[in-house]
Amino acid sequence: MTSALRPAVATETEQRPGRWLALSVLVLAVLLVAVDATVLGLATPYISEDLDPSGTQLLWIGDVYSFVIAGLLVSMGSLGDRIGRKRILLGGATAFGAVSVLNAYATTPGMMIAARALLGVAGATLMPATLALIRNLFHDPRERSLAVGVWGAAASAGTAVGPIVGGFLLEHFWWGSVFLINLPVMVVLVLVGIRTLPESRDPDPGPWDLASVALSLVGMIALVYAVKEAAAHGVTAVTAAAALLGAAALFGFVRRQLTMPRPLLDMRLFRGRGFSGAVLADLLTVLGMSGLVFFLSQYLQLVQGRRPFEAGLAELPAAVGAVAAGLVAGRAARRHSVRSVVSGGLAAVGVALAALTTLSQSTGYPVLGVALLVVGVGAGFSFTVTADVILSSVPKDQAGAASAVSETAYELGAALGIALLGSIVMGVYRGFASPAGTPAAAHESLGAATEAAKAMPAEQSAQMLTAARDAFVHGLHLASGAGAAVLLTTAAAAWFLLKNQRLESAP
Repeated sequence: MTSALRPAVATETEQRPGRWLALSVLVLAVLLVAVDATVLGLATPYISEDLDPSGTQLLWIGDVYSFVIAGLLVSMGSLGDRIGRKRILLGGATAFGAVSVLNAYATTPGMMIAARALLGVAGATLMPATLALIRNLFHDPRERSLAVGVWGAAASAGTAVGPIVGGFLLEHFWWGSVFLINLPVMVVLVLVGIRTLPESRDPDPGPWDLASVALSLVGMIALVYAVKEAAAHGVTAVTAAAALLGAAALFGFVRRQLTMPRPLLDMRLFRGRGFSGAVLADLLTVLGMSGLVFFLSQYLQLVQGRRPFEAGLAELPAAVGAVAAGLVAGRAARRHSVRSVVSGGLAAVGVALAALTTLSQSTGYPVLGVALLVVGVGAGFSFTVTADVILSSVPKDQAGAASAVSETAYELGAALGIALLGSIVMGVYRGFASPAGTPAAAHESLGAATEAAKAMPAEQSAQMLTAARDAFVHGLHLASGAGAAVLLTTAAAAWFLLKNQRLESAP
């Protein structure tokens, strides 16, 4: 249909015949990222057992991908606007598949952290390009709302497919196999995308400013690192220095964008209350939910004793709810209002997280399943509508940069959520009262305690595991409660920030 280098630019009135087939390729890209994010949670106990990371290293394995991707999303979204979104999407997908192999065969915690960081570099090219291409493929607002809903549903479906397929692989192969499932998806994406995706770019983008790229990367990584370390170990000279470096770099980035004739990111986008309100809602929502997502698989496997495949199936209701809500969210927002759909969805997630503060080692699945279904429905409504608001707030030539801001909020929220809420869980867990003879490593993570129990006498082992699991669940209670408070506060803020905001309607 078109070559990878063709600079096609559609008019606003043109309805591209192959747009729905092209959307299927973008869906594959979203699946690639979503599956990778979810299988890591399932594989964490196995990685912990095999690579023997410290508690801090385990958190780095979980969040370094988000740190790097958050630092590069704006730069990569802007680069896609300049060199072509199709080109950067297909190149990034190829790199994502190749680096997945490095993740699969990591032999030390340091190597695993480095591999996750490189995966973040590749991943930063994918998500902004997919949303930007949707903005250029679908010019009819109602079709675009449906396409964004499909895009969001694909991300949710990936969260369902990842644990199920990953759980099956973990029961039959070694943990590295969960990363190799990226390869066939990447191959299909590239081969089909070359023929079906149109190229699009900003016709007058200006230069790609490397100084802005460096300031964005340094600022985001330094600031998130400071928050993570302060949450885990308190404020030290190192964390204070990192925070100052991050704040100074981001200030320099913003100042530079305001003085450049063709900035990497047009800061005027944030003057729109709808745009800035949607971005803030995304950031805080993911922050409130991410700690739960990261530790839920450990709860299902290491506390309740479920097999990996069973744990994957147990998480399915959240994805089902998000897929269903995402497909009807645009219609609901037009029938009612943007703020009612977003605020209502976030409030539902907050209530469900509050319900999870009642979990215990023996909690029956119906309670957890219903809570996860509500989380999925609420998040599906909110994320789909905010993505549509962000895309419709900007000209299509700036779609890559705007999409990157949206994804930066998502990834930054994930990194901060894992850092802050994860630190709550680990802070409570490390202080559990253990019987005599418990190795120090058991206090680093629940996976390490489970492994250490195998070498202990039966009675001591049982006592230690009971205490460790109780402490982990208590930490999960506090993290869920904190997440609920964040979500309910965000729901109230969204009600005011998104006042009078409307989705576009077809002419």
